[in-house]
Amino acid sequence: MSATATDTAVVDGLPPGPTAPMPLQTLGIMVRQRPYLERQRRKHGGIFSINLLGLGRMVVLSDPELIKHTFMAPPDVLHAGSRSPLRKVLGDNSLLGIDEDHHMEQRKLLLPPFKGQRMKAYEPLIEEIANAEIDRWPVNQEFATTKTMTTITLRAILRAVFGATGATMHELEALLPRWTEMGQSLSRFPQIHKDLGPLSPWGKFVRLRAKVDKILDELIDQTKRDPDLTERPDVLALMVQARREDGSELSNAEIRDQLVTMLAAGHETTSHTLSWAIERLRRHPEVLARLQTEAREGGKELREATILEVQRMRPVISFAGRHTMKPFEVGGYRLPRGVLIGLSAGLTHYDPTLFPNPDRFDPDRFIGVRPGTYSWIPFGGGRRRCIGATFASMELDVVLRLILQRVELVPTTAPDEKWHFKGVAWSPKEGGRALITEIRAPQAAPREEPEVAQAA
Repeated sequence: MSATATDTAVVDGLPPGPTAPMPLQTLGIMVRQRPYLERQRRKHGGIFSINLLGLGRMVVLSDPELIKHTFMAPPDVLHAGSRSPLRKVLGDNSLLGIDEDHHMEQRKLLLPPFKGQRMKAYEPLIEEIANAEIDRWPVNQEFATTKTMTTITLRAILRAVFGATGATMHELEALLPRWTEMGQSLSRFPQIHKDLGPLSPWGKFVRLRAKVDKILDELIDQTKRDPDLTERPDVLALMVQARREDGSELSNAEIRDQLVTMLAAGHETTSHTLSWAIERLRRHPEVLARLQTEAREGGKELREATILEVQRMRPVISFAGRHTMKPFEVGGYRLPRGVLIGLSAGLTHYDPTLFPNPDRFDPDRFIGVRPGTYSWIPFGGGRRRCIGATFASMELDVVLRLILQRVELVPTTAPDEKWHFKGVAWSPKEGGRALITEIRAPQAAPREEPEVAQAA
């Protein structure tokens, strides 16, 4: 189906969808999300409605033209932040919890640190962190990679984004994984976002966030007093120097909310993608062998294509959400105010008209070909596309290169790992299990001529 918002016959209301009771639809989404949604797409096309516990009616889009139309809608018509259950989890100033002019102002202030050229400065740091973790991997003993990948991505953000070192970094490493885990779980149940004391779920979360905020306030104040502030490459250093058009600086509360947002949005998503990469490569030895040869020879074309293919087949975030603040026309329907729209990466990435043989892991489909802006959407799209996309892509490339260069990864004939929903993100259920027979010493990283990459 390729209906667009320009169709002459516009129907007021929601598109059709399954008629099963809400609990059964919710169960279908939670237990077998993609097969359930695929059945609805086959029956109803690229736009349909489902009815879910906790969310109500949601209009699902999988057609790239409809996705483009929705991503490009005026910011006062569709909101992504004000109605998001993540707003209370991440804070009122979070980039993921605000809309319209406030969102654009904050995005403009936060974007410069994530421009392509600055990413080059972070590569040696990512290499150092990843190499130290790889050195600790067990040899000849199968292990889940989720924990080790999480350590790499958490430490990378703490150092490159937060500018944290020493005792402060270790304090945050101890607190933030627990905070992230609780936040993911609680985001699914906004009805219990009430502080009923220190033993209540939300009460525990609020008190943990207060501990994090106290450390972050100290870190922000230390950064502001740093005599070498202008020379520091970390994102926090640039945030405390940022000024609005009227010359005012960001408040501590704004900086704190943005820091934890960057952590929540970029930490587990990247670590899960790396674990999925291990899961995929062990089941495709021919691709693995080619990647190992390429990495040791200093190439990267197949590796970059492989990362794109892993993100296509195993999107960690399956939906981008938008809420209608005004009536919105899409796919021949005029949706009323108050409707949730779910732009489905899980469906779009498996559309055989966009990606032939979509169930086949085939990195070669991206050799010399960039994915479509609205058919490949692991980072969202439009004015709300993830500002950390360039950082995440760089981190994925560096860590995967080091793994391919340094360890001998053993293929497996085990069944594909199942998808595991953690509240916001999807991870491999068995943790992306790896088996290695050798760890080699690090080799000199290839150094390329500087180039200016477009920021996400």
